[in-house]
Amino acid sequence: MASSPLSAGNSMSIMTADWRDFVALTKPRVMTLVVFTGLCGLLAAPGHVHPVLAFTAILCIALGAGAAAALNQWYEADIDAKMKRTANRPLPGGRMDRQTALHFGVGLSFFSVLLMGMATNWLAAAVLAVSILFYVFIYTIWLKPRTAQNIVIGGAAGAFPPVIGWAAVTGDISALPVALFMLIFFWTPPHFWALALFVKIDYAAAGIPMLPVVAGEVATRRQIWFYTAIMAVAAMAPVLLNLTGPIYGTVALLATALFAFFAFQVFRRRESDPASMGPEKRLFKYSILYLFLLFGAVVVDRWLMA
Repeated sequence: MASSPLSAGNSMSIMTADWRDFVALTKPRVMTLVVFTGLCGLLAAPGHVHPVLAFTAILCIALGAGAAAALNQWYEADIDAKMKRTANRPLPGGRMDRQTALHFGVGLSFFSVLLMGMATNWLAAAVLAVSILFYVFIYTIWLKPRTAQNIVIGGAAGAFPPVIGWAAVTGDISALPVALFMLIFFWTPPHFWALALFVKIDYAAAGIPMLPVVAGEVATRRQIWFYTAIMAVAAMAPVLLNLTGPIYGTVALLATALFAFFAFQVFRRRESDPASMGPEKRLFKYSILYLFLLFGAVVVDRWLMA
């Protein structure tokens, strides 16, 4: 009997895997937003850091995010093989074995944390380590396969980058990075559940208890609307607490109003046809732009206030 792609030997994976597969393990598209929010946290922080050290800090955030993504794919290789949108990743595609992915992820994790500590400070390194461990152990291994609320708690993993960027400059954590953390934390459920609505067949096939699979579309749409309301409060918190100025306040108000409009369109729908998921896809795509807009506004505002 022929062996499956996931059980193929190391020698085969070494011969077939190339640099593009290692890059794919780091989920570079997802990493873009992680790096940007980390960079904004660094640029918004008071004080000065040498450009080389600043670059190193952002590189460490990127490497840490890539390491967590690689470990996620190592652990979920069998699950990825059952889902259409992930079946061609390096492991389920048979181009790399799980041991190689594990070694790559662990090595990248240690390197990113140690480099961050030596280049900036050990608080930033510690928060980076916590973010990697949280994503791998709390979200990937514990929450994701067990509860439909996985993305609510697990969303904290993606909220750490602005805190790391800020700590790399200041060596401490103050109110603004915490507010930015909370913004990403409450942004994650409506962002991710919008995606889950139009790929729920994949999650069902893989046995992952995402909210649309276990609670249905109506409940998911209701939760998207509920968390959008909480996210709106978190989005306005920096200006209400006088942590940012009118530029951020204006951008946050307008961008959040548009987010709420798209979320309401998703909320009021009851269709379940995957071919008619326009509002869900629109909310998902806009939610990414939304975070870019708000974090960019934070940096501009902080620079003008300085």
